[in-house]
Amino acid sequence: MAQPIPLKLTPRDPKQELLDKLEQAPADHAAALLDGYELLQQLHEHGVFALARGALGATDKLVEAASEGASAPESIRAMRNAIILAKMLGSIDPEILQGIATAVDETLGSARQVPAEPPGLFSLLTGFAGADQRRGLGLVERMFQKIGAQMRPQMRPRIRSTEQPANSLNPAEPSS
Repeated sequence: MAQPIPLKLTPRDPKQELLDKLEQAPADHAAALLDGYELLQQLHEHGVFALARGALGATDKLVEAASEGASAPESIRAMRNAIILAKMLGSIDPEILQGIATAVDETLGSARQVPAEPPGLFSLLTGFAGADQRRGLGLVERMFQKIGAQMRPQMRPRIRSTEQPANSLNPAEPSS
């Protein structure tokens, strides 16, 4: 009859395996360790560790200052305006925006080459006869029309006040 083969496994010691790996690591990774030590020394010399310790120690004060600054009405308006500008820029076709940027660069980039004498009124009016100028003026006119529509008092909720503001946009309209 067959005899069973005795199987004796030595128990694994994970801690000892890690210690063996750690003892062998300096020899296997000597160049990397030297680079790491050099980097640590440079960080120490430039005060990065002191700065990090200071920032960690003042975390509560930093968070408090940041939250106070972010809760100011000006900061809230700035964040809202930034979101609106991002949406507005996202809605513009990049080719159109590139064309506008090129036109601005060609116009303002050559602003130093403008003649000392301003153009006459007749010269300006005849300049508007060109198709490109009329196309640009039409675009600007449509933009002003949309801006004016957005500024109409009946479209926006009015702040109730006992007196009309001195710089009212349309004083001819009766106040409610």
